[in-house]
Amino acid sequence: MTQFTNWIIPLLTVAVLVYAAFKRVDVFEAFCDGAADGLKTCADILPALVLLLVCIGMFRASGAVEALTSLMKPFCSAVGFPSEVVPLVILRPFSGSGAMAVYNEIASSVGVDTFAERVAAVLIGSSETTFYTVAVYFSAVKVKKTRYAVPAALTADLTAWIVCGFAVFLFFGN
Repeated sequence: MTQFTNWIIPLLTVAVLVYAAFKRVDVFEAFCDGAADGLKTCADILPALVLLLVCIGMFRASGAVEALTSLMKPFCSAVGFPSEVVPLVILRPFSGSGAMAVYNEIASSVGVDTFAERVAAVLIGSSETTFYTVAVYFSAVKVKKTRYAVPAALTADLTAWIVCGFAVFLFFGN
């Protein structure tokens, strides 16, 4: 099996080149056109990404994450959700790398295979960086009005937050 997997990329490359030769496509020109389109897309979405990254940095540096975490702790303790995971709940819709940093902090502070770490791991895997995704994809296709996309995505994130704690409790206990 490993011999086959070692040959997948070379075989795909040869297949594309053979198909292009059969269809009489100038592969170099097609590649250059695609690369130019990719660079144009990068230039189109760069302002939205820079704005998002600056806002995330300001949000974390201002202490707003800690303030929201302390506000949500009583609710979390009432429903049995680990309060250590609240910063992850807050940052995940904005930043995947920030969420991974928070996850690493959770894993190192409370330990692996604990209830809080498992909830954090399930939350990372079952939620999306909503605002990053909206900024990248909607600006790439030049959508100005997101309509119901952001509320629907945030509802999905909220559902993931609620269900991940319950699922970890159901499968692993507390």
